[in-house]
Amino acid sequence: MGLLDGILGGVIGAEALSLVKGYVEKHGGIDGVIAELEKTGYGAQVKSWVGDGSNLPISAEDIKKALGSEKLKELAASTGIPVDKAAEYLAQHLPTAIDKATPGGVVPPNAS
Repeated sequence: MGLLDGILGGVIGAEALSLVKGYVEKHGGIDGVIAELEKTGYGAQVKSWVGDGSNLPISAEDIKKALGSEKLKELAASTGIPVDKAAEYLAQHLPTAIDKATPGGVVPPNAS
């Protein structure tokens, strides 16, 4: 069982869990996701997820912009989820996944 299974397992549906795990694994783990989102202009949101306190939201449209249509299509296709639903799932569950995977604001080594 991976880190995200333990964090999100039983909290979100299998379809959403598969999508979030797939995204994190294909983008270099938690570090890679953080770097990608910061690079695409969503640093404030990501910092709130890693740090203590409230998590700033990210919208499905923001996810689409951050990942780009090709990456999102590939991710959606690999999990069998429609693109719009994939963006919604990531917007809804990625903040919690990153928040829970970074206790005390520290990204564990090789977190995926």
